[in-house]
Amino acid sequence: MLKAVILDDEIRGSTLLNRKLEAFAEELQVEAIFNDPFKALSKIVELDPDVLFLDVEMPGLNGFQFLEKLGSFNFQVIFTTAYDTYTLEALRLSAVDYLVKPIDEDELHTAIFRLKKRVAGGMKRTSSADQNSALNRLALSTAEGIYFINKSSIRRVEAMSNYSIFYLQDAKTIMVSRTLKEYESILQDENFLRVNRSVIVNLNLVVKYRKGEGGTLEMDDGVEIEVSPSKKMALMKIMFPV
Repeated sequence: MLKAVILDDEIRGSTLLNRKLEAFAEELQVEAIFNDPFKALSKIVELDPDVLFLDVEMPGLNGFQFLEKLGSFNFQVIFTTAYDTYTLEALRLSAVDYLVKPIDEDELHTAIFRLKKRVAGGMKRTSSADQNSALNRLALSTAEGIYFINKSSIRRVEAMSNYSIFYLQDAKTIMVSRTLKEYESILQDENFLRVNRSVIVNLNLVVKYRKGEGGTLEMDDGVEIEVSPSKKMALMKIMFPV
């Protein structure tokens, strides 16, 4: 049973979403509903949800700022928003899905399907060798504090506006207020590659390449990432050296 939390400053919006989620009662349970992001900050860690349905525009603390203040988190994110703006492409990449209000039931069904696939893939853990290694560590500074991680534990890094989101093998996610371009230079010699404008991947964790104009990479957690045609040659040189 998946555990969910809803954070939306509008009571009407959170209530309607909760009702629509009742259709998935056999596989998902709403553990808590918050209409104040600051109250959610103090409670969400102990609730330990699998997914957070997160409103983007909230007074005092928007969805991006909420995740940054949280620092690191082990749950997936499905954004809910009334604003179909330029940020939605970034939201699509960095979250399981985004849902534009009023939320369509078919789109909600698709989001839950993606969520189950993402959660199932994210349960894989790093090897003991990775966990014990003191080499190749990276310091990630967040509003909460500084996290020290092994570079080998990074699955991918995704851009979201002016933030970078690190997805790790232990299913943890860390949000940092630095651009993807900065981390591209830091990771360039570590078998990482920026395969499109918004994603850097750990090539050691690629399990399948699907052919196409640029192609598609399938990662070890089941996430599929499109390769930009301009990056295909660089990818081929690394993945299939002569």
